[in-house]
Amino acid sequence: MGTSRRPTMADVAAKAGVSLSTVSLTYSGAGPISPDMKARVEKAALALGYAGPSPQGRALRSGRSHIVGVVIHEKLHLAFRDPLALRVIDALIEDLGDMGLGVLLIPSPSGEPGERSLLDSAPMDAAVVIRVRDHDEPALEILKRRGVPIVVMEGPAPLGAGSVTIDDTSATVELIEHLMELGHEHIATVTLPLAINRETHVLGPETDVDAVWTPTHNRLVAFERAGIEPCVVVEARASMVEEGIAAGHLALSHESKPTAIVCQSDLLAGGVILAARELELRVPQDISVTGFDGLDLPWIAPHEITSMSQDGSAKGHALASEVKALLAGESPAPITMPLEFRPGNTTAKPGRR
Repeated sequence: MGTSRRPTMADVAAKAGVSLSTVSLTYSGAGPISPDMKARVEKAALALGYAGPSPQGRALRSGRSHIVGVVIHEKLHLAFRDPLALRVIDALIEDLGDMGLGVLLIPSPSGEPGERSLLDSAPMDAAVVIRVRDHDEPALEILKRRGVPIVVMEGPAPLGAGSVTIDDTSATVELIEHLMELGHEHIATVTLPLAINRETHVLGPETDVDAVWTPTHNRLVAFERAGIEPCVVVEARASMVEEGIAAGHLALSHESKPTAIVCQSDLLAGGVILAARELELRVPQDISVTGFDGLDLPWIAPHEITSMSQDGSAKGHALASEVKALLAGESPAPITMPLEFRPGNTTAKPGRR
């Protein structure tokens, strides 16, 4: 008994009565083709049960995988609970899809000896690295060794790489100065994670902030630029509400008795506000709280967080534009996304604690 043969592009061309190149253009989108001709080819393909060119064959012919690796530092189940991260990745994937590119999500390697990572072997035409620690970032070293074009979001980018960043130091200075203008002197801060898999805890004075993730480092350096030292620094395990609650309890019960807390994300700020409610402290009468990102969090109503707002979707589109430029053989210019001070009702003059 013979086996049925899978229809080919040549079969579609014969049935549609067009050239093989016309069928190829229909599926590749690499050149102009009229809507009528495209519909004719698609009708013939449907009648034959032709699903399109083999991805493997397409990759071999083009020399490309049509895949972009997206390297994420946090555990995926943590990263995807952040609405801002979801907006960034959603816009990035949407634009890459319009470019005919798929996405492979890859956890960032730790750099431990003997560690195996998908970055070492997975086929990809380019990689987007979300939040780089420093120039010795293991993910960057692997990608540079393989010669994979790189786009970095928020972090030091190697020579020739694309870059999408924010001036979070200046933005955090603006938040701190806002609190200082209100009269606050005892200002605490709740940071994004300095490392993976650490519990939320109070940082000691021996902590080397120059070795931490760039957003954390930049937003801590802001205190020095503003001319004030945080009275207590709490590192959160992740940018999540429950970690903000835990961090809030640690900061609010600290012996330094802060009257304001600068949080490095709105999710952490929302958690701190919930912690204050649990401790029967009023926001902002007893404790002022600022966030970062500009998220709408209706579950903390009537509070609206004083924050620095950024557009996650615009950031994702910017990342995709850097990828597109690199794949076209261009040298993309670094992109700095705007931030905007968003006043809320979570800050006021210091109360009595």
